[in-house]
Amino acid sequence: MTQAVSSAASHNRLAMAALILGGAAIGGSPIFVRLSEAGPMATAFWRVALALIPLVAWSQLRNGTAGDRSPKGLSDFIALALPGVFLAVDLGAWHLALTMTSVANATLLANLAPVFLTLAGWALFRSAVSGIFVAGLATAIAGVVVLKGGPAALGGGDLAGDGIAIVAAAFYAGYILAIGRLRSRFSTNRIMIWSTASAAVCMLPMALLTEQALLPLTAFGWAMLFGLAFVSHAGGQVAITYALAFLPPAFSSLTLLLQPVVAALLAWVLLSEPVGIMQAIGGAIVLAGILIARRG
Repeated sequence: MTQAVSSAASHNRLAMAALILGGAAIGGSPIFVRLSEAGPMATAFWRVALALIPLVAWSQLRNGTAGDRSPKGLSDFIALALPGVFLAVDLGAWHLALTMTSVANATLLANLAPVFLTLAGWALFRSAVSGIFVAGLATAIAGVVVLKGGPAALGGGDLAGDGIAIVAAAFYAGYILAIGRLRSRFSTNRIMIWSTASAAVCMLPMALLTEQALLPLTAFGWAMLFGLAFVSHAGGQVAITYALAFLPPAFSSLTLLLQPVVAALLAWVLLSEPVGIMQAIGGAIVLAGILIARRG
């Protein structure tokens, strides 16, 4: 019994580390997107399409690994493809919202995914939600508001753009929830290949319909796309998918509120965008909220 408890605690610590690293990797995605030479929808398509390279390569290297269950029947195939559909809508809505409303509004509203995920878990699966977790969730979201400049920075946005950003948050919550339900049945790599491939299939027509050109013009442009695909998606999403086998989806989505904190730090280091006292306080509040929720 003691050994089993110790093993579970070890897995939880490793999953927590993977979740934080995954959130940090995805937090770098705005930098790659900002520096990309392709349009926003084309960048989203290449993000998932190029990520298939390391995912498939890794799958071939570990071919036949024990415990990697194969899908059986149409329901399994649909379940494996569904997270990619959610992710494609999330990415498309997020990029569209950035062109319609303020960056502050789009970023904050798109980070409401933990709220939707907590509500969905309670409504669909009657998952217990403690008061401590709710307090941590509220604290972390307040930290994101402060990080983005406080309530005053949220004015001036377009109502339709704000609504689309909320749609992005809802579909990202659906993505995390679908991944979490699959982790008890399939391996991380199998889930990632199927969800990434289905996201690429869904993103391609969006990119073809909205972009004049799909390809970057320089080696630097391709480097940004490969960085986005390999680091943020293949690296970040794989780490998060692994963590969801051991941690509740609601808490996992809350920890991903680290993403805007990481993005602000990277923008400061790489793009010389200043980080003021408001951003520092906001980041500290987000971390405090996550720590509170962890106790719940």
